[in-house]
Amino acid sequence: MSASLLDLAPVVPVVVLQDAADAVPLARALVAGGLPAVEVTLRTPVALDAVRAIAGEVPDAVVGAGTVITPEQVTASVAAGARFLASPGWTDVLLEAMRASGVPFLPGVSTTSEVVALLERGVTEMKFFPAQAAGGTAYLKSLAGPLPQARFCPTGGIGLASAPEYLALPNVDCVGGTWMLPEDAMAARDWGRIESLAREAAALSAGATCR
Repeated sequence: MSASLLDLAPVVPVVVLQDAADAVPLARALVAGGLPAVEVTLRTPVALDAVRAIAGEVPDAVVGAGTVITPEQVTASVAAGARFLASPGWTDVLLEAMRASGVPFLPGVSTTSEVVALLERGVTEMKFFPAQAAGGTAYLKSLAGPLPQARFCPTGGIGLASAPEYLALPNVDCVGGTWMLPEDAMAARDWGRIESLAREAAALSAGATCR
């Protein structure tokens, strides 16, 4: 695995699964499309089963757990095979649990003070969430000057059209999104269409500053 989660791909698919049986074919489609990092959010009862299935059956995927908000979820996610963790926000208790987990993690931030607090604690890689609602590219561009050491994966409200604007920023290395997982394709289990959309998303690295 890359030394940095942010270096794996320009786009990290944010997956909400209702049926654990869909986890493996979905992950295979995303990997085939060039998006190896797959964030399975802990928003449904089957999420940990989905993480476990992907970890066990799709070796080329780097599966992670998202919407992690408690130390217990950190422990359960890593036990299920999660290779990275992402949270919508952070506290010192959650941060220490993620740090102790031994896997890469992206604590969520939406304010300058939160960024500074994480830098103070030695964390330089963060999830900017909810990206669009929290100020979008203009906000992140403003942070690049005074806080150049902070690197971000913006997530929330980003689509194919806006992703390149984020990826062009010097402090953004990848973005999280769901646009390559449209509801109708998920419902129809149209893995071929999802693979095609993933390939389109993976191509966004061309001309972007995602390192």
